[in-house]
Amino acid sequence: MTTDILINILKNPWALFLVVLFFGASIFIHELGHYLAARWRGLKIERFSIGFGPRLFGWTDRQGVDWRVSLIPLGGYVALPQIGNLSQVEGDSDGRPLPPLSYSDKMIVSVAGAVFNVLFALVIGSVLWSIGTNVDESQETRTVGMVVENMRDNSGSVRQGPAYRAGIVPGDQIIEIDGRSIQKWEDVLYAVTTGSGRSEHGSPLTEIVIERDGEQKSFTLYPLLDEHERIRRVGLVPANTLLVGGTFENSPAAAAGLKNGDIITHVDGMPVYHTGSFARIVQERPEDRFELTVKRGEETFTTYIAAEEVVYNLAGETRPMIGVMWQPVRELRHIGPFQQINDAFTLTTRILAALINPRTDVGISNLSGPVGIGYTIYIFSQIGIRDVLGIVLLININLAILNLLPIPVLDGGHMVIATIEKLRRKPVPTNLIASAQGIFMLLFLALFIYVTFFDVGRVQRSETAIIEADRAEQQRVPLEFSRENGNSGEE
Repeated sequence: MTTDILINILKNPWALFLVVLFFGASIFIHELGHYLAARWRGLKIERFSIGFGPRLFGWTDRQGVDWRVSLIPLGGYVALPQIGNLSQVEGDSDGRPLPPLSYSDKMIVSVAGAVFNVLFALVIGSVLWSIGTNVDESQETRTVGMVVENMRDNSGSVRQGPAYRAGIVPGDQIIEIDGRSIQKWEDVLYAVTTGSGRSEHGSPLTEIVIERDGEQKSFTLYPLLDEHERIRRVGLVPANTLLVGGTFENSPAAAAGLKNGDIITHVDGMPVYHTGSFARIVQERPEDRFELTVKRGEETFTTYIAAEEVVYNLAGETRPMIGVMWQPVRELRHIGPFQQINDAFTLTTRILAALINPRTDVGISNLSGPVGIGYTIYIFSQIGIRDVLGIVLLININLAILNLLPIPVLDGGHMVIATIEKLRRKPVPTNLIASAQGIFMLLFLALFIYVTFFDVGRVQRSETAIIEADRAEQQRVPLEFSRENGNSGEE
């Protein structure tokens, strides 16, 4: 990362604190589940570690448990020699013989970490249920607001947007994608990105059913792979309300009589579904005079407006503007904790299913490791604590599910080994377990490095965009409209 990016990240110590707090808490809660279950079942506990590898710092309690923070931030563990010989992962045990455990002991202790993550998510969900979650209207809609005409594909070439090329238009209601029912825009995003449809030539293919003027229509789209992430994109943007939050003094919008709370529904008799579409109309027709249909409370009226060229930066560049400030439409919703957990579970399993499906374009490079997860918390912390809690809930459900996968080193692997031993009525050879765990630990380390490489790229792109936006903002000047705009007003 460049120095500018690091400095920009370090400028927000509160966000960094929340990253350490919540990311560390999620791992700690998981391992605490193992620890408490092991204490309850009377197991020998050697150490409690956040991270793997060499010990950085820590202490030893009265029970002889070594509480430590270790070098490699891949998660954590509680060293329980009776469950398995983890010396290649966790360090050497003292080698003294210990009494064997029952099958129920092994299963209870192994699953306890995931259970505690779910309980932690339940607590967070209950807090969010109480204080409410900010939901943007664009998250809840299934109406198309804009259709992107041109996009860049994974080769960097500019190509016609798949949805635009297929004939989807603003105002269309998306009913179904690849056979999946669509209820909100999140469904649209994940149905497209995790889609597995292929043309006869092997190219990505997406089938979309929309409703237009009361009639359902089917479209076949050929998604482009994103320039950076190489996941499917079709160029659709959700609708939003053109809600006026205010107008600038002497601006065409003020002269046209627009007020805070007004909603612009039509331009020249044509419905408009997104503030970006409205801005595009103004930019493309700077000399024109527009007829606006405006809703104010229960009333609807028509007014006329013409844009004015206004200086907007220190370089003296101008842009046609009408002088309106848009207000986002958000709702504070109180969603039940079980519904939040169910949504997080559905999202996680959908992504895992797409990851192992060879017909999708979702790959390991699209996953996030500690760097990506931490940066996500960092970004959400700058929006609000509700958003931070929402992403931490999702992270804990992720941890619960991923740790139960039947892979050596993970809790699910311990449970599989315990089950195999139960069925064959004799232990799996210690050397076999140790070898499998050592191999998978190396694989996880390689995966960590691979995923971190892409995480760093995402952080660089995001922070670069933020820095450039900040610089552009510093170049802006207060907007000054020079006239009352005699061409604007009601007729």
